[in-house]
Amino acid sequence: MLIHPEINPVALQLGPVAVHWYGLTYLAAFGLFMWLGRLRLRHEPFASLTGTGAWTKRDVEDILFLGVMGVVLGGRIGYCLFYKPGYYAAHPLEVFYVWQGGMSFHGGLLGVIASMLWFAHSRQRPWLQVADFVAPCVPTGLAAGRIGNFINGELWGRVASPDLPWGMVFRGAGDLPRHPSQIYQFLLEGLLLFVLLWLYARKPRQRGQVAAAFLFGYGVFRFIAEFFREPDDYLGLLGLGLSMGQWLCLPMIAGGVALWLWAARKSPQI
Repeated sequence: MLIHPEINPVALQLGPVAVHWYGLTYLAAFGLFMWLGRLRLRHEPFASLTGTGAWTKRDVEDILFLGVMGVVLGGRIGYCLFYKPGYYAAHPLEVFYVWQGGMSFHGGLLGVIASMLWFAHSRQRPWLQVADFVAPCVPTGLAAGRIGNFINGELWGRVASPDLPWGMVFRGAGDLPRHPSQIYQFLLEGLLLFVLLWLYARKPRQRGQVAAAFLFGYGVFRFIAEFFREPDDYLGLLGLGLSMGQWLCLPMIAGGVALWLWAARKSPQI
């Protein structure tokens, strides 16, 4: 049985300015997106596009900016609507209290989709082409976020068997060993999804199929990881013994399958 290391959430103190580990993981996520986005510019078909349809480094920077806005706004609004609608309906001003925590990946995903729609419209590009460009660059950012969750000792897993070699006791979660579900999600939704999606995107695909693979892959890996993650205490397990995170993954999985099949029949190559 392991004990979660007591890591100071402040990585660096510069006078009155505190640099938190979680903030550094966000910076790492943004940096990885920029690096991978620039690599993606060299991949076909984006490398061969010319004229007004050509992709540039400025496009990567603009997508990142809009994506960050989508993640923050969508993640916060999604959390309020999906997880605590009654509470925030009674306390609407607290929707803006982002320093109190509370973000939803699925809400952030909807925010990113909205930002990509805006980018595609402003640049007069097919939305699915934009989604296919972005999708392989996202999982490493998710992996960085899970590292931040682990450092902060939050979003821990369910109680594990005492015989589990990597079972871990988290501060504030009692004395029983738990699954380090943040690491599971880091490995599944982050590293494994990135490798599979990056390799999948390197070969010619119909427009929309790379984005569809992301929806399906993330949905499946998150659904699996949720079996080891402690459900939110104010929600618990819902119908069929599934968590809210798992129920939100089901539309993603179905949407990914539907989009992939539609793209295979209807859309041109990226």
